[in-house]
This record gives sequence, C-alpha cells and structure tokens, in this order.
Amino acid sequence: MAMACSTGRHAQHDVYAALCPCRDVLDMLANKWAALAIGALEDGPQRFGVLRRRLQGISPKVLTSTLRRLEQNGFVERTVYPAVPLHVEYELTELGSGVSVPLGQLRAWVENHLDGIRAADADAPSCG
Repeated sequence: MAMACSTGRHAQHDVYAALCPCRDVLDMLANKWAALAIGALEDGPQRFGVLRRRLQGISPKVLTSTLRRLEQNGFVERTVYPAVPLHVEYELTELGSGVSVPLGQLRAWVENHLDGIRAADADAPSCG
C-alpha cells in the first residue's frame, strides 16, 4: 500500500517502486542478522559480547556492521559508559521496538512452520 511521502522527497512511499528509499530499509530489516539483533535486544540493553554469544555464528565484524547500520537508521541506540575498559551497550529505540513486533512474529512463524517447509522441500522435484 503506497503512502504519501511526508518529507516531500518523492510523491509516495511504495516498496514496489524501483527507486523508493523504502527498499533500502526493507533490505536492511530483511537481513537475518538485523532481524536477529533486534530480537536479541527486545529484553533490554545488551553489551556487544552478550549479543555476539546470543547470535550464534555471527562474526564480530558482521555484528559491528549490523549494529552500526541499525544505529544509523534509528533502530538502535549505542551508549558508551566511561570506564576502563569502555562499557558499551546497545538498546532498541522507539522505532526499533516498533519493528521488533512484526519481526518477532516472522521469527515465530518460521519456527512454527519449519517442519512443513522442510517437508515441502524434500518432496519437491530436483532440478537437473
């Protein structure tokens, strides 16, 4: 559903339009690490090491990049506490909390339907 653009940068927001900036946001949020990082932050502020352990399989470089991108787009806030060593926490902003609801529903849907998806894939004819 297209919505009028409140910034005046273009006529309307439409993720189906090739040049709409909505696509960049959708691309970022559809990324598995971004969706999982947002989910991991739903319970409150987390330190980098805690997030890294929670998001099994993510490299420090990818986690850093993901958190920076979420911060730049207003979904995550980074707070540095002056201590030795530095203490840094990440938490969801109001925008991040808002998007965590549909992303949480998507994560739950995947977990609840995985067996059916795998069964359908196993039954599908192979190519080649």
